[in-house]
Amino acid sequence: MYALVEINGKQYKAIEGEFLKIDKISPVEKDKLEFNSVLLINKDGEVKIGKPYVVNSLIRCTYKEDKKDKKVVSYRYRRRKSSERKVGHRQTYSYILVDEIVF
Repeated sequence: MYALVEINGKQYKAIEGEFLKIDKISPVEKDKLEFNSVLLINKDGEVKIGKPYVVNSLIRCTYKEDKKDKKVVSYRYRRRKSSERKVGHRQTYSYILVDEIVF
């Protein structure tokens, strides 16, 4: 059983008992989470598609931790100008455990 859910403007495939790697959420929303913007639910081949969301459905999750992703390096070089720029960035993600999909 899985569901497609919209969290912070992005769509994720949520499977019961597995972890989701989502963009960092605010500290107020941590611990027990519920998302009611479910776009699609598939249970044993029976598919329910929302218009835009499936009515009376939600996903219950548990917050686990925040982690940083690998560093992404951006480098710009201008030839013959003695000009170069190197910038690094590490995106922070939250990991949540999908407890159950209710519909």
